[in-house]
Amino acid sequence: MGTPDFAVPALMSLVAAGHEVVAVYTQPPRPAGRGKGLTPSPVQRCAERLGLTVRCPVNFRTEEDRAAFAALALDCAVVAAYGLILQLGCINIHASLLPRWRGAAPIQRAILAGDEQTGVTIMQMERGLDTGPMLRAESTPVERKTAGALTVELAEMGARQMVATLANGLSDPPAVQPDSGVTYAAKIDKAEAHLDFSRDAADVERAVRAFNPAPGAFAMLEGQRLKLLAATVCEGGGAPGTVIDGGLAIACGNGAIRPTLVQPAGKPAMTADAFLRGTPVPAGTRLA
Repeated sequence: MGTPDFAVPALMSLVAAGHEVVAVYTQPPRPAGRGKGLTPSPVQRCAERLGLTVRCPVNFRTEEDRAAFAALALDCAVVAAYGLILQLGCINIHASLLPRWRGAAPIQRAILAGDEQTGVTIMQMERGLDTGPMLRAESTPVERKTAGALTVELAEMGARQMVATLANGLSDPPAVQPDSGVTYAAKIDKAEAHLDFSRDAADVERAVRAFNPAPGAFAMLEGQRLKLLAATVCEGGGAPGTVIDGGLAIACGNGAIRPTLVQPAGKPAMTADAFLRGTPVPAGTRLA
């Protein structure tokens, strides 16, 4: 039971490990692309390539959907970023070291907060939001990884840990989550991707990584949106949002950042040097 790319490694690993996947549940196809045609989820596309039965209920509020699920007589339901709240009988891959970052956007929130470590937790689902007992966990350093890179890493890690959990016949003793250290990873609002240069340079640089690839951290340059896809912290000061040299270093509330990979509106991603060759940005220019 999963929907985005994050869930695909888990599905593929379950099949490769020889488990009988009797059905794959995923969110219904959504409008996407310029034509807004209905596009199946990454999990649906993967399941169809594997020849598996796919089900796309909008929710489980109807008796028909619930009865169809119960009729499968499953030993276990494996969940990874499905998009619906499920409860008893489901084992979930959660992309954080619980109880830190329960909720919808644990990877981005870990980067934004400057966490040194994150990871995955295999947990039993219950009525609360990511509150169930934990079966396994594995950690990895955040370092300077983007949300995109960390998502790929944690997806593979979660798949590996789920297979290990099932290999033990779910015999690992579950551990109740501690009451201390609980934080919540609220869903990302697109408005958060608008960079606030009044913050410390380290905070701004983390935002650049947290919103790469989506929704894409950005600032307004002469009325046009400029996405910042990668940046480094550098020395310098001045009014927040002001370009302080010919290399596009931007002053922050404390320190400065230097974008290294950008994407102008309507154009592909490019290095900051390539952007500056076509669009000089003199010192003193303000980004908002």
